[in-house]
Amino acid sequence: MEDPRKHILLMDGPDNKGLIYHVTGVLFRHNLNIIHNDEYVSPSGQFFMRTEFEGTFDNDALLTELKTTLPDPGITFRLNPKRKKNIVVLVTKEHHCLGELLIRYAFDELDADILAVISNYNSLQPLVSKFGIPFHYVSHENRTREEHEQAILRTLAIYEPEYLVLAKYMRVLTPGFVDQFPNRIVNIHHSFLPAFIGANPYRQAYERGVKIIGATAHFVNNNLDEGPIIAQNVKDVDHRHTAADMATEGKDIEKIVLSQALKLVFNDRVFIAGNRAIVL
Repeated sequence: MEDPRKHILLMDGPDNKGLIYHVTGVLFRHNLNIIHNDEYVSPSGQFFMRTEFEGTFDNDALLTELKTTLPDPGITFRLNPKRKKNIVVLVTKEHHCLGELLIRYAFDELDADILAVISNYNSLQPLVSKFGIPFHYVSHENRTREEHEQAILRTLAIYEPEYLVLAKYMRVLTPGFVDQFPNRIVNIHHSFLPAFIGANPYRQAYERGVKIIGATAHFVNNNLDEGPIIAQNVKDVDHRHTAADMATEGKDIEKIVLSQALKLVFNDRVFIAGNRAIVL
């Protein structure tokens, strides 16, 4: 059960003395109770803070007092209710990441509501239908990439999701599509980035004789597999592993890393600083 009294305040800007004091003072004056507070100062002097609090208040009045108390134009405040996010999942043919998300959703462990699943193939429709979630088959055949994406955007317009999750969606998105969802598309890449960017990373890893394999969840931008990294993990391998063995082992890492990253994003724990993700 979600508590409408719980909110999350996100703040970032140039570091200065008294920032925590002033912010917590404003919350105190509005009779709000702080549940949890995290902060970080980067080597370049950028301050990040996530404050989870509870109570009844007026959003506009609270934000106005925060901005008046800390008038530095370089400081930004975001005030979000602590609630589940609305998402749409994009997939191609592989089931392991999608299946993990569907099970977590069914058992209320995802911190999100899956509004729909969209795929350029229909092979995963039977799996999705078992969970009572709308499935949209949007074929890419006989369409340019732009025409296919326009068809997907028309479907997305039905749901107006807050985030898109690429659960092994094996098509490169165009800049025009990505720009529709800035820092709102999360992808799972089957490699420990920045190594082995692009296709067939397990074949690349096998040919290099790597001793670990991994997976990376990141936000999507217009540079292939180079968006801000949210979460990563690895597993030891050795010369006995074939490329196929690595791919099989990698699937387990992929689904766990994607779930971990989404939990961070959906709980408003991720700040974007340039091409880095700051996780609090």
